[in-house]
This record gives sequence, structure tokens and C-alpha cells, in this order.
Amino acid sequence: MTPGARLQAAIEVLDHIIDGTPAEKALTGWGRRSRYAGSKDRAAVRDHVFTALRCWRSHAALGGGTTGRARILGGLRDEGIDPATLFNAEGHAPSELTAEELQPTQPATADAERLDFPDWLWPEFSQSLGDETEAAATALRSRAPVHLRVNTVLSDRGSAQAALADEGVQTTAHPAASTALEITEGARKLRNSQVYQTGQVELQDAASQAVVELLPLADGQKVLDYCAGGGGKSLAMAAQADVTLFAHDTNFIRMKDLPVRASRAQIKVETLQTSEIARQAPFDLVLCDVPCSGSGSWRRAPEGKWSLTPERLAGIQETQAQILDQVAPLVAPGGVLAYATCSMLTSENLDQVHAFLDRTPGWELTASNSWRVHHGHDGFFAAVLTRKGDG
Repeated sequence: MTPGARLQAAIEVLDHIIDGTPAEKALTGWGRRSRYAGSKDRAAVRDHVFTALRCWRSHAALGGGTTGRARILGGLRDEGIDPATLFNAEGHAPSELTAEELQPTQPATADAERLDFPDWLWPEFSQSLGDETEAAATALRSRAPVHLRVNTVLSDRGSAQAALADEGVQTTAHPAASTALEITEGARKLRNSQVYQTGQVELQDAASQAVVELLPLADGQKVLDYCAGGGGKSLAMAAQADVTLFAHDTNFIRMKDLPVRASRAQIKVETLQTSEIARQAPFDLVLCDVPCSGSGSWRRAPEGKWSLTPERLAGIQETQAQILDQVAPLVAPGGVLAYATCSMLTSENLDQVHAFLDRTPGWELTASNSWRVHHGHDGFFAAVLTRKGDG
């Protein structure tokens, strides 16, 4: 495919998204209809689509409209590329620019539009981030880095870096966590590398790793990852200390790959259905990486920024509070409930923690931290709540 043809394909995918088709489904549908497209073509089209989703409002302003074509046009202008060099109808490229499209456009000036946020959410995001608002919003407009966690059961950071380099994957140590690496070159070679396939490294954001390092894990503890999802934090906890580890998710199918990943990493973890948790309680530590807005990971899933509504955010916050209340009785006296989100909104983070403490006697906040997206990783929050010994 020519560069112009890739843009036209992205325009068609974006128009499906605008009509209500989820981004991944729209990309998959285009891929099935376009058997001629090679892997590089598919990656390029995906990059164009996700750039438009990250810069949804600002690129619409620069393109003079809200269609897929206008947003791709705006993206080229944002990059300083003359759109006429690609909008030329040659080799399946977009048709030539119309007289209207050739007219100068003005970049967005209002903060929410300029920094690609829904108007309704901007005040809360600004209040939550304060002086860091613009830096965080700007970071969300760019592509996320690729991070690895070194499995210290099998390797160490220096050895893993050297082994990856031998297979064409260049990395640098990331300061957010002692096990974190950032891929700087050769990311597409990772999954076929022996270092990855033998469990020496796992894909995991550096801030997600830092959340686990905040936890007071110790040998001999009985630990439950209550909202385990794919199990990344489960594996990280088991590598940090010799614990008896259980993983749970209300959507049990989300953990389907965890046993294979654990075996590869030479880590033991038992998955639990919801009905099986009570017989294993109490636990010394329960981690709740709860459902959230995902505002800290919108670089990876930018569609979530635009699908979030005030009503949906309120529902998410209600779920977060319910999970805290459900999990608290599972923690042994003197044990820890760790609350985490991949959100940067105060209403999902410290506000939830303080509300829990206000309604639940016998607990205290012993540690908390926030990781901001503009520091080179996803945005995360974690709080460590300790149950008093007589609780």
C-alpha cells in the first residue's frame, strides 16, 4: 500500500468508529476486507487511527470537520505535512482536497479542545492534576511506551537487558520500578524472543510495577489479587516475595491465560471463582486494582476517553466503593487492603479511600502514591490500608 492508500484506509476505519463501531472491531473488519494489506500496512493504518483517536478534537479543528477525512487531514497539518502531497487520488489515496479544505483553519484554542478532552470532564481533570494538568493531557495525546517487567525469579535487570539485546531488542532501565525496562528498539521482535518465551520478562507498564513495589509483601503471606484481570500484578507480587497467591476476577475468563503465564514464569498461583474466596479467607494482603475510568491509560485505549460519560463515571465509582466494602472483611486483623486504579481522577482515588475510612471503623491509611502519565508511564494510584489488630 502507498502512504496515501494507508491514509484512505484509516479514513474508512475512522468513519466506522464515528458511526458507533468499536475501534478494534472496525480495524478487524477492515483487515478482513483487505487481505492484500501486509503487516506493515496494517500497523501503519492502526497508528493513523489511534493518533486520530488520541487527538480527536484538536485534529478535527485543524481539519475543519468531524469526519474521518477531516481528522486525518488535521493530523497531517499537525505534523507539518502538506496534505496535498498525499490527498491526490493516486494509488488509492484520498481524493484531492476541495476548495473548502484548502482554506486555512485555526487550531483549537479552548483548553479542553486543544488538549483533546471532553468538555464535561476537563474541570475535574484539571482540579485533580493542578499544575500538572497540561503536561498530563499533552502526554495522553502521544503513543505510550512499551515496558517490560523483569521476572526476578529467573533473571535480573542487567542480565535480561543483555539477553534481549542479543535478540535485537534494545532496552533502557526505567526509574519507576526496580524491575522495569523500556523498549527503545525492536519491540516487534519481543514475542518471538527466548527471553520473553521463557518467562524472564513480561509486558507490564512501569507504574503498574511500581504499584506492586509499594505493597508490604513478605515471605509466608497469604495474598489475594481480587481484580486480577490478566494477572500481571499477580505475577509481579509472586516474584517479589514467597507468598501463597490467589487470583480472582468476577469475569473469570479474563484470567484464562494466567496459568500458562505463571507456568512460564515458574510461579505458582491459584485462580478462584467468586464462590471460592470465602473458604480461603482471611488473607494477609488483598490487592484491589479496581475498575476505573482508565484515564491513566488513555494513550493505549484512547477510545475510552470519548466513551466515558458522567453517568458511567458515577457508576464506576459506585462499583469501586462496593468492592472496597466487599473485600474489607476478607483481610485478617493486622493485614492490608491495597486499593489501586489506573486513573488520575481524585474522585476515583483519594476521595474513594477517605470515604471508605469514614464509613469503615478499624482501618488506617498507611501509604499512598500517584504516578502521573507525563513521567513516562501510565497514570496510576495506589493506597495501602491497614486493618487494626483488633479489627
